[in-house]
Amino acid sequence: MEAVRLDRVGPLWLVGCGNMGGALLRRWLACGLDPRSVTVIDPVPRDAPADVRCVGSVAEAGEPPRVVLLATKPQMLGDVAEQLKPRLGGALVISILAGVECDTLRRCLSPRVVRAMPNTPAQIGLGATALHGGTADDRAVADALMTAAGAVHWIADEQLFDAVTGVSGSGPAYVFRFIEALAAAGAAAGLPAATAAALALETVTGAAALAARGDASPGELRAQVTSPNGTTAAGLAVLDGEGALSALLADTVAAAARRSRELASAATPAVPRSAGDRSPG
Repeated sequence: MEAVRLDRVGPLWLVGCGNMGGALLRRWLACGLDPRSVTVIDPVPRDAPADVRCVGSVAEAGEPPRVVLLATKPQMLGDVAEQLKPRLGGALVISILAGVECDTLRRCLSPRVVRAMPNTPAQIGLGATALHGGTADDRAVADALMTAAGAVHWIADEQLFDAVTGVSGSGPAYVFRFIEALAAAGAAAGLPAATAAALALETVTGAAALAARGDASPGELRAQVTSPNGTTAAGLAVLDGEGALSALLADTVAAAARRSRELASAATPAVPRSAGDRSPG
């Protein structure tokens, strides 16, 4: 797969500029995408940089795109597709819509589709994005855009995307909630709330950075700090006694994956059909 330079990607339409769409856009601009090549299409763009053109509808977008990044809510797919499809021509569509499969996107938008699932650390270039689909040329474009946001993982089996959503798509929220809970536990044990919050955040940040070095697996690192009958062992006995933490996280990921499938079901009936697809009556 030949590398693509971001300054050669446009013209690009970003359809939907909420938290994730805006985060991706800022990373692209920071990594060389020309702001003049971008059009944001969103009636209320909450997170668009000032030097990028924003319009409220597809009809106002102007020059046809080479690439479209679809970043709306999945439930909006039917309405968005109805407006977009007549304007796309041969454009590549990259979708970050949770749960919506490539077949659905190809049917209602374009034969050229790449599905993506980024996560919020993309804001600082430390995201993890799963990708699926596309020709070699389309994969190169999608790879260039998403590498600007962090690590990229191509997934051969699209059926695994619901699990990806449950692990990395939703995963940052689990980590943030853990930091909150650890800080609250420290305060409950008597620490000043500000000190407990700082220690919790610094501990999670440092531990993640140590694990990311790859010198040892997370399991090995855990064992290194867990002395027999020591304080860490006592804490882990509560946190993961009889596999409680593993079971909790398995249920958590399964719930998020299940919701991803539900979102796909909610979006699919709204997809506009061509005249040849309509049954009589």
